[in-house]
Amino acid sequence: MKVITLGNELLRQKAAAVKDINGEIKKIAEEMIDTLHRQKGVGLAGPQIGLMKRIFVIHIEGDEPRIFINPSITATSQETIKYEEGCLSIPGVWANVVRPRSVRIQAWNEKGRPFTMETEGILARVILHEYDHLEGVLFIDRLPPQKRERILAKLDKIAVGEGAPGTG
Repeated sequence: MKVITLGNELLRQKAAAVKDINGEIKKIAEEMIDTLHRQKGVGLAGPQIGLMKRIFVIHIEGDEPRIFINPSITATSQETIKYEEGCLSIPGVWANVVRPRSVRIQAWNEKGRPFTMETEGILARVILHEYDHLEGVLFIDRLPPQKRERILAKLDKIAVGEGAPGTG
């Protein structure tokens, strides 16, 4: 699987519900986890691979890989925390993002079984980041406007440089 990057319009679209949790979706989830490992990331959502379905996978060091299908966030804490985030779809960019400290999420696993999870810290942050992808939201959208504009300008400058003749 190839991870699509900023500029691809699919990253800005809302993903559709997975209609049938079957062997095919389980295989896709397994391939997403393999891709996540190859890319050395901690989370990967369907839209990041061009799959406009409500599915994401997470694998944080010290935890088992987790699959979330048709998730919904049912609660977040009022308490927030700022922490540095990056994204496989915006390589090389890191910025401090303010997010709720904890989250409660309902979803289905790859076997079609519903579950509810309450968590905090890094796992909560990754869940919220990946959930945003299903809504067409990127972590840079959570930054103050001036910071986001500086990042986008820097990325535009890099993109222009890569396309310039003789830059190889």
